[in-house]
Amino acid sequence: MTYTGPVFRPPWEADSLLLQVTVGCAHNTCTFCTMYRDIPFSMDPFEQIERDILEARRLYKNVKRVFLVNGDAFVLSAGRLKPIAEKIIEVFPEVEVITMYASISNVKGKTDEELLELRKLRINELWIGVETAHGKALEYLNKGSYIEDTHTQLKRLNEAGMDFFYGFMYGAAGKGKGIESAIENAKLINSSKPIGIAPTTLSANEGTPLERDVKDGIFILATEREVYEEMKKTIELIETDDLIYYGAHIINSIPFNCVLPRDKEQALVEIDRRVSELDDDYLDSVPARHTI
Repeated sequence: MTYTGPVFRPPWEADSLLLQVTVGCAHNTCTFCTMYRDIPFSMDPFEQIERDILEARRLYKNVKRVFLVNGDAFVLSAGRLKPIAEKIIEVFPEVEVITMYASISNVKGKTDEELLELRKLRINELWIGVETAHGKALEYLNKGSYIEDTHTQLKRLNEAGMDFFYGFMYGAAGKGKGIESAIENAKLINSSKPIGIAPTTLSANEGTPLERDVKDGIFILATEREVYEEMKKTIELIETDDLIYYGAHIINSIPFNCVLPRDKEQALVEIDRRVSELDDDYLDSVPARHTI
Protein backbone atom coordinates (compact mmCIF):
# COMPACT_ATOMS: atom_id res chain seq x y z
CA MET A 1 0.00 0.00 0.00
CA THR A 2 1.23 3.48 -0.83
CA TYR A 3 1.26 6.15 1.87
CA THR A 4 3.14 9.43 1.44
CA GLY A 5 3.77 11.76 4.37
CA PRO A 6 1.48 11.82 7.42
CA VAL A 7 -1.84 10.02 7.07
CA PHE A 8 -4.77 11.36 9.06
CA ARG A 9 -8.19 9.82 9.47
CA PRO A 10 -11.08 10.29 11.89
CA PRO A 11 -10.61 8.09 14.97
CA TRP A 12 -13.86 6.37 14.04
CA GLU A 13 -12.42 5.09 10.74
CA ALA A 14 -9.94 2.85 12.59
CA ASP A 15 -11.33 -0.30 10.96
CA SER A 16 -11.70 1.16 7.46
CA LEU A 17 -9.39 0.40 4.56
CA LEU A 18 -7.22 3.50 4.05
CA LEU A 19 -6.62 4.06 0.35
CA GLN A 20 -4.40 6.96 -0.69
CA VAL A 21 -5.67 8.98 -3.64
CA THR A 22 -4.06 12.36 -2.86
CA VAL A 23 -1.08 13.61 -0.90
CA GLY A 24 -1.37 16.56 1.49
CA CYS A 25 -4.18 19.09 1.37
CA ALA A 26 -5.24 21.11 -1.67
CA HIS A 27 -6.13 24.17 0.42
CA ASN A 28 -3.47 23.97 3.15
CA THR A 29 -3.73 27.61 4.28
CA CYS A 30 -6.12 27.38 7.23
CA THR A 31 -5.10 29.76 10.01
CA PHE A 32 -4.99 27.04 12.67
CA CYS A 33 -3.79 23.88 10.91
CA THR A 34 -0.36 22.21 10.67
CA MET A 35 -1.47 18.78 9.51
CA TYR A 36 -0.05 19.02 5.98
CA ARG A 37 1.85 22.29 6.20
CA ASP A 38 5.11 20.92 4.77
CA ILE A 39 3.56 18.41 2.35
CA PRO A 40 3.05 19.62 -1.24
CA PHE A 41 -0.34 18.61 -2.61
CA SER A 42 -0.46 16.05 -5.38
CA MET A 43 -2.87 13.55 -6.90
CA ASP A 44 -1.95 9.89 -7.14
CA PRO A 45 -2.08 8.31 -10.61
CA PHE A 46 -4.93 5.88 -11.18
CA GLU A 47 -2.50 3.07 -11.96
CA GLN A 48 -0.99 3.34 -8.48
CA ILE A 49 -4.42 3.48 -6.84
CA GLU A 50 -5.48 0.39 -8.79
CA ARG A 51 -2.37 -1.51 -7.65
CA ASP A 52 -3.12 -0.59 -4.04
CA ILE A 53 -6.73 -1.75 -4.36
CA LEU A 54 -5.59 -5.11 -5.72
CA GLU A 55 -2.97 -5.43 -2.97
CA ALA A 56 -5.60 -4.67 -0.35
CA ARG A 57 -7.82 -7.42 -1.79
CA ARG A 58 -5.03 -9.91 -1.19
CA LEU A 59 -4.66 -8.69 2.39
CA TYR A 60 -8.28 -8.29 3.50
CA LYS A 61 -11.15 -10.72 3.02
CA ASN A 62 -14.04 -8.46 3.94
CA VAL A 63 -13.98 -4.68 3.47
CA LYS A 64 -17.16 -2.74 4.20
CA ARG A 65 -15.72 0.79 4.48
CA VAL A 66 -13.00 2.50 2.46
CA PHE A 67 -11.58 5.84 3.59
CA LEU A 68 -9.81 7.79 0.85
CA VAL A 69 -6.83 9.77 2.13
CA ASN A 70 -5.43 12.46 2.47
CA GLY A 71 -6.51 15.92 3.68
CA ASP A 72 -9.41 16.72 1.34
CA ALA A 73 -9.63 13.85 -1.12
CA PHE A 74 -13.05 15.10 -2.29
CA VAL A 75 -11.15 17.85 -4.07
CA LEU A 76 -10.70 15.32 -6.87
CA SER A 77 -13.05 15.95 -9.75
CA ALA A 78 -16.00 13.64 -10.29
CA GLY A 79 -14.16 12.44 -13.38
CA ARG A 80 -11.28 11.22 -11.21
CA LEU A 81 -13.39 9.90 -8.34
CA LYS A 82 -15.76 7.80 -10.46
CA PRO A 83 -13.17 5.33 -11.84
CA ILE A 84 -11.66 4.99 -8.36
CA ALA A 85 -15.06 4.13 -6.87
CA GLU A 86 -15.84 1.78 -9.76
CA LYS A 87 -12.58 -0.10 -9.26
CA ILE A 88 -13.19 -0.36 -5.50
CA ILE A 89 -16.66 -1.82 -6.13
CA GLU A 90 -15.30 -4.20 -8.78
CA VAL A 91 -12.61 -5.57 -6.47
CA PHE A 92 -14.58 -5.25 -3.21
CA PRO A 93 -18.22 -5.88 -4.19
CA GLU A 94 -19.11 -6.10 -0.49
CA VAL A 95 -18.12 -2.50 0.19
CA GLU A 96 -20.93 -0.37 1.61
CA VAL A 97 -19.32 3.03 2.18
CA ILE A 98 -16.60 5.00 0.42
CA THR A 99 -15.79 8.08 2.48
CA MET A 100 -13.14 10.79 2.86
CA TYR A 101 -12.39 14.23 4.25
CA ALA A 102 -14.00 17.07 2.31
CA SER A 103 -14.33 20.83 2.47
CA ILE A 104 -17.26 23.03 1.55
CA SER A 105 -15.24 24.20 -1.47
CA ASN A 106 -14.85 20.57 -2.60
CA VAL A 107 -18.63 20.12 -2.58
CA LYS A 108 -19.12 23.42 -4.39
CA GLY A 109 -16.87 22.15 -7.17
CA LYS A 110 -19.31 19.33 -8.05
CA THR A 111 -22.55 19.70 -10.00
CA ASP A 112 -25.81 18.31 -8.65
CA GLU A 113 -25.66 15.56 -11.26
CA GLU A 114 -22.11 14.64 -10.24
CA LEU A 115 -23.05 14.40 -6.58
CA LEU A 116 -25.88 12.03 -7.50
CA GLU A 117 -23.55 9.92 -9.65
CA LEU A 118 -20.96 9.67 -6.88
CA ARG A 119 -23.67 8.77 -4.38
CA LYS A 120 -24.73 5.85 -6.60
CA LEU A 121 -21.09 4.70 -6.63
CA ARG A 122 -21.21 4.34 -2.82
CA ILE A 123 -19.41 7.60 -2.09
CA ASN A 124 -22.23 8.06 0.38
CA GLU A 125 -20.54 9.64 3.40
CA LEU A 126 -18.20 12.61 3.77
CA TRP A 127 -16.33 14.09 6.73
CA ILE A 128 -16.88 17.82 6.22
CA GLY A 129 -14.50 20.20 8.01
CA VAL A 130 -16.97 23.03 8.63
CA GLU A 131 -14.99 24.21 11.73
CA THR A 132 -17.57 26.85 12.71
CA ALA A 133 -20.88 28.31 11.61
CA HIS A 134 -19.90 31.66 13.17
CA GLY A 135 -19.47 33.82 10.07
CA LYS A 136 -16.65 36.12 11.20
CA ALA A 137 -14.75 33.27 12.84
CA LEU A 138 -15.03 31.21 9.66
CA GLU A 139 -13.51 34.03 7.63
CA TYR A 140 -10.65 34.34 10.14
CA LEU A 141 -9.91 30.62 9.99
CA ASN A 142 -9.41 30.96 6.23
CA LYS A 143 -11.24 27.81 5.21
CA GLY A 144 -11.72 29.08 1.68
CA SER A 145 -15.49 29.45 1.99
CA TYR A 146 -18.08 31.70 3.62
CA ILE A 147 -20.99 30.82 5.85
CA GLU A 148 -23.47 31.34 2.99
CA ASP A 149 -21.54 28.72 1.00
CA THR A 150 -21.70 26.34 3.94
CA HIS A 151 -25.49 26.50 4.22
CA THR A 152 -25.90 26.10 0.45
CA GLN A 153 -23.48 23.21 -0.03
CA LEU A 154 -24.74 21.16 2.93
CA LYS A 155 -28.26 21.55 1.55
CA ARG A 156 -27.01 20.23 -1.80
CA LEU A 157 -25.58 17.15 -0.06
CA ASN A 158 -28.98 16.59 1.56
CA GLU A 159 -30.67 16.82 -1.83
CA ALA A 160 -28.20 14.33 -3.32
CA GLY A 161 -28.84 11.91 -0.46
CA MET A 162 -25.18 11.99 0.53
CA ASP A 163 -24.65 11.60 4.27
CA PHE A 164 -22.00 13.63 6.06
CA PHE A 165 -20.36 14.22 9.40
CA TYR A 166 -20.14 17.83 10.56
CA GLY A 167 -16.69 18.64 11.92
CA PHE A 168 -16.30 21.77 14.05
CA MET A 169 -14.14 23.23 16.83
CA TYR A 170 -15.12 24.51 20.22
CA GLY A 171 -13.44 27.84 20.86
CA ALA A 172 -13.23 28.67 17.16
CA ALA A 173 -14.75 32.13 17.63
CA GLY A 174 -12.35 33.07 20.42
CA LYS A 175 -12.80 34.51 23.89
CA GLY A 176 -16.25 35.78 24.80
CA LYS A 177 -17.97 34.38 21.72
CA GLY A 178 -18.54 30.74 22.62
CA ILE A 179 -22.29 31.05 23.16
CA GLU A 180 -22.66 32.91 19.86
CA SER A 181 -20.73 30.11 18.16
CA ALA A 182 -22.82 27.43 19.87
CA ILE A 183 -26.05 29.03 18.69
CA GLU A 184 -24.85 29.27 15.09
CA ASN A 185 -23.42 25.74 15.02
CA ALA A 186 -26.58 24.24 16.50
CA LYS A 187 -28.70 26.20 14.03
CA LEU A 188 -26.71 24.85 11.08
CA ILE A 189 -26.62 21.31 12.47
CA ASN A 190 -30.38 21.33 12.98
CA SER A 191 -31.06 22.62 9.48
CA SER A 192 -28.49 20.53 7.57
CA LYS A 193 -29.13 17.27 9.45
CA PRO A 194 -25.75 15.50 9.37
CA ILE A 195 -25.66 11.87 10.51
CA GLY A 196 -23.04 12.81 13.08
CA ILE A 197 -20.97 15.66 14.46
CA ALA A 198 -17.27 15.50 15.30
CA PRO A 199 -16.22 18.36 17.61
CA THR A 200 -12.60 19.09 18.46
CA THR A 201 -11.16 22.15 20.25
CA LEU A 202 -9.21 25.02 18.72
CA SER A 203 -5.56 25.29 19.75
CA ALA A 204 -2.77 27.64 18.70
CA ASN A 205 -0.45 25.09 17.15
CA GLU A 206 3.22 26.00 16.79
CA GLY A 207 4.09 27.67 13.51
CA THR A 208 0.55 28.64 12.54
CA PRO A 209 -0.79 32.13 11.80
CA LEU A 210 -3.09 31.57 14.77
CA GLU A 211 -0.14 31.11 17.12
CA ARG A 212 1.36 34.37 15.86
CA ASP A 213 -1.92 36.24 16.25
CA VAL A 214 -2.36 34.91 19.79
CA LYS A 215 1.12 36.11 20.73
CA ASP A 216 0.39 39.52 19.18
CA GLY A 217 -2.96 39.82 20.95
CA ILE A 218 -4.91 39.84 17.70
CA PHE A 219 -6.81 36.66 18.58
CA ILE A 220 -7.64 35.74 22.18
CA LEU A 221 -8.29 32.08 22.83
CA ALA A 222 -11.33 30.96 24.80
CA THR A 223 -10.69 29.79 28.34
CA GLU A 224 -11.44 26.23 29.34
CA ARG A 225 -14.55 27.40 31.20
CA GLU A 226 -15.80 29.07 28.01
CA VAL A 227 -15.10 25.90 26.02
CA TYR A 228 -17.23 23.89 28.44
CA GLU A 229 -20.01 26.48 28.33
CA GLU A 230 -19.99 26.37 24.53
CA MET A 231 -20.02 22.56 24.61
CA LYS A 232 -23.04 22.53 26.91
CA LYS A 233 -24.97 25.16 24.95
CA THR A 234 -24.32 23.36 21.65
CA ILE A 235 -25.61 20.08 23.02
CA GLU A 236 -28.61 21.78 24.66
CA LEU A 237 -29.66 23.40 21.36
CA ILE A 238 -29.26 20.39 19.07
CA GLU A 239 -32.66 19.05 18.03
CA THR A 240 -31.77 16.64 15.22
CA ASP A 241 -32.90 13.07 15.93
CA ASP A 242 -30.45 10.15 16.19
CA LEU A 243 -27.39 12.35 15.80
CA ILE A 244 -24.11 10.66 16.63
CA TYR A 245 -21.90 12.88 18.78
CA TYR A 246 -18.26 11.85 18.22
CA GLY A 247 -16.48 13.87 20.90
CA ALA A 248 -13.96 11.26 22.05
CA HIS A 249 -10.99 12.98 20.45
CA ILE A 250 -7.56 13.35 22.07
CA ILE A 251 -7.71 17.14 21.76
CA ASN A 252 -10.95 17.42 23.77
CA SER A 253 -10.50 17.67 27.54
CA ILE A 254 -13.95 16.11 28.12
CA PRO A 255 -13.96 13.34 25.51
CA PHE A 256 -17.10 11.27 25.07
CA ASN A 257 -19.41 9.82 22.45
CA CYS A 258 -23.18 9.73 22.65
CA VAL A 259 -26.36 9.86 20.60
CA LEU A 260 -28.50 12.99 20.66
CA PRO A 261 -31.11 13.74 21.83
CA ARG A 262 -31.30 10.33 23.52
CA ASP A 263 -28.25 10.93 25.73
CA LYS A 264 -28.55 14.72 26.06
CA GLU A 265 -29.29 14.90 29.77
CA GLN A 266 -26.62 12.34 30.60
CA ALA A 267 -24.05 14.29 28.55
CA LEU A 268 -24.89 17.58 30.25
CA VAL A 269 -24.64 15.97 33.69
CA GLU A 270 -21.26 14.49 32.79
CA ILE A 271 -19.92 17.88 31.66
CA ASP A 272 -21.11 19.49 34.91
CA ARG A 273 -19.53 16.69 36.93
CA ARG A 274 -16.18 17.08 35.20
CA VAL A 275 -16.23 20.86 35.57
CA SER A 276 -17.01 20.56 39.30
CA GLU A 277 -13.78 18.58 39.75
CA LEU A 278 -11.62 21.38 38.34
CA ASP A 279 -10.36 24.45 40.16
CA ASP A 280 -10.97 28.02 39.03
CA ASP A 281 -7.35 28.61 38.02
CA TYR A 282 -7.56 25.82 35.46
CA LEU A 283 -11.02 26.73 34.25
CA ASP A 284 -9.97 30.33 33.64
CA SER A 285 -6.78 29.31 31.81
CA VAL A 286 -6.05 28.22 28.23
CA PRO A 287 -4.35 24.83 28.63
CA ALA A 288 -1.92 23.47 26.06
CA ARG A 289 -3.46 20.90 23.76
CA HIS A 290 -2.23 18.06 21.65
CA THR A 291 -1.73 19.19 18.06
CA ILE A 292 -3.93 17.83 15.28
